[in-house]
Amino acid sequence: MKLGISLLSASVLAVSSAFAADRPNILFIFSDDHALNAISSYGGPLKDVAPTPQIDRIANEGALFVNSFCANSICGPSRACILTGKHSHKNGFMRNTGRGFDGSQWTVAKELQKNGYSTAVIGKWHLHSTPTGFDHWEILPGQGNYYNPDFIQMDGSRKRFEGYATDLTTDKAIAWLDQRDKDKPFFLMCQHKAPHRTFCPPLRHLAAFDGVEIPEPETLFDDYANRSEVLKKNEMSIANHFRWSYDAKVRADERGDIKLPGYRDNHAPEYHRMTAEQKKQWDAHYKPLNRKMLDSFKAGEMTREDVIRWQYQRYMKNYLGTVKAVDEGVGRMLEYLEKNGLDENTIVIYSSDQGFFLGEHGWYDKRWMFEESFKMPFVIRWPGVIKPGSRPQEMIQNIDYAPTFLEMAGLAAPEGIQGESIVPILKGGDVDWRKSLYYAYYEIGEHAVPQHYGVRTSRYKLFYLPGTDEWQMFDLEKDPNELRSVYGEPAYAKVQNALKDEYNRLREVYEAPTYEEHMPK
Repeated sequence: MKLGISLLSASVLAVSSAFAADRPNILFIFSDDHALNAISSYGGPLKDVAPTPQIDRIANEGALFVNSFCANSICGPSRACILTGKHSHKNGFMRNTGRGFDGSQWTVAKELQKNGYSTAVIGKWHLHSTPTGFDHWEILPGQGNYYNPDFIQMDGSRKRFEGYATDLTTDKAIAWLDQRDKDKPFFLMCQHKAPHRTFCPPLRHLAAFDGVEIPEPETLFDDYANRSEVLKKNEMSIANHFRWSYDAKVRADERGDIKLPGYRDNHAPEYHRMTAEQKKQWDAHYKPLNRKMLDSFKAGEMTREDVIRWQYQRYMKNYLGTVKAVDEGVGRMLEYLEKNGLDENTIVIYSSDQGFFLGEHGWYDKRWMFEESFKMPFVIRWPGVIKPGSRPQEMIQNIDYAPTFLEMAGLAAPEGIQGESIVPILKGGDVDWRKSLYYAYYEIGEHAVPQHYGVRTSRYKLFYLPGTDEWQMFDLEKDPNELRSVYGEPAYAKVQNALKDEYNRLREVYEAPTYEEHMPK
């Protein structure tokens, strides 16, 4: 009897090991607030001045999804959607503020771990909870810091590491790959803080864009006409909300967004974290540039528009400096896979939690259902499966990631998952795919962006602002910059009615809450 059990166990182990060898590894590289316009393979206006060759390599050797979207354009909720395959109202993490993520619920990490994968998450977590479903984790507290960041260890302690967050996250991801159980396939979430506010580049890239004129978006000076009045009230404008403005002269930069004098005062957590040598490099770069700008301003040589343009240039050079380091980190990960013979059986994905405004509509930040915020990058390499250079047009969403990871691993999605696996799209066949997407933003008060929910099709977008009882509708073919709401126009009456019907249908399908139901008690 014992011999029979022993032989059966050996047989099961052999089958399990063979299955594990056939299953692909999954490397999910994830950044924060990375706009499509700051990824050169997406072909935006910055592709020549700020190329991203390593991210582009994934796209060129695999697929770039042209129409990739988030379900809720904010950091923590996007991560929760990815882990659960469900919209925010179903996974319970609807806004960055409030309670933490419920780690007791089903997640794709738990399912992969249960079915023989080594699992790890390293870097930004931002779910106000302890990771579950991971054999190893090492995460930044909250938003984390760029310079000499703390990482929370698995025993709950915090440990500070000298260096730059993006580099350190990559170092730790590679170290885990070296030390993992190599008899198992792996699922690794390497998650960067960058290029999140306050846009602090590594010291080696402070001057990376000196002398470069960053192209301005067409809508940098948007007047917000022909749309809801709430757009004018948003507190995320480059002109007025970088803590320094033409009208207010110079005041302390509480967030360090554009690194003007005052940044090193009492509200400068990044600067105060630096070593003496790091501060020396920082000062050597920014002090002369700031002095030149302030002298011009005090001499009356700069108009309000000049100041806004200067702030835009400073913002973008800092932002793109952080992106440059992320791209380098992606390259290091790809190099590691090749050197260790893992590249052929590892799916590599690069994505970000949502898009970001890079001066479009005069804004930074995200949240809105407007394209720059709603769209998120998604490039993927899967050797032997994806045709290199593919550019799928299907509309995918971050709720699709969990079921996709499962199908890649040969596993079925459980009941209740709201996303769909994109594996059939990756394999290049004819796919009967969704024709519309549902979006919901639930945050309260942040940047004065109101809650709103909407639907998007291949050409049109409709969203509802419950706070002011307004609808906004855009024809993306005729108005790609979304400068005029066509809601209520007779010529669009038929389309408007169809969009409302689809909006209501999706809310029913996803069991979306009413405005009153989702408000915190």
